[in-house]
Amino acid sequence: MSLTREQIRDGWIQQLVRTSGLEGGALSDEELRLSRERVLALHPPGADLAVFAYGSLIWNPAFHFTAREIAHVHGFHRRFCLWTQLGRGSPERPGLMLGLDVGGSCRGVLYTVAAAQIGSELEIVWRREMVTAAYRPSWVVARSATGPRRAITFLINHAHPRYAGHLSEAAIVESLARACGPLGRCADYLFHTTDHLEELGITDRSLRRLSRLVREAQARLGPPPLPAVTARA
Repeated sequence: MSLTREQIRDGWIQQLVRTSGLEGGALSDEELRLSRERVLALHPPGADLAVFAYGSLIWNPAFHFTAREIAHVHGFHRRFCLWTQLGRGSPERPGLMLGLDVGGSCRGVLYTVAAAQIGSELEIVWRREMVTAAYRPSWVVARSATGPRRAITFLINHAHPRYAGHLSEAAIVESLARACGPLGRCADYLFHTTDHLEELGITDRSLRRLSRLVREAQARLGPPPLPAVTARA
């Protein structure tokens, strides 16, 4: 099954983390609210808001938006740098998720959220992205065909215990090829992201290479079995 807006809103992910005892625990509703308010304090009241997506928000956003366009940010790049022992991994075989880390640049999708919907839609985004504070919600400048815009995105939190640092390509491939959890196979997260970027005309050579290497690894080892019930992040 797909991870739905309703599951996110109702705290399905938070409950999954809390009952597992893994990944450092989930942020409380109050902590999520305070985090959103700190970021929104820098946003002009009554104005539409932009969200820059670089991973699964591209292919399963789950929040409402009024426009979408290709954009890029300078100073940060997309890479696999966050361990997960639950969502798309397990304690025995941790998976890896994408984060936006310092250096380089990144092309992704810029969503526009209507001013009247900011409260409800950012709650969905925060419940999805800020489960354990592994990311830092931050303002960046995203440049698109319509010009530069300030946008919220989620940078990797280097201080978080699940930050993976700079892993070798072989270690990343092994994790992506073999990890699986309640949200499905880690490899599918990679494949979905790569495929949807290319459908949008965005070529990420690093993800394309990883996709090829992971498929080759799975051809040798076989893909990991899916849990009985999965949800798509």
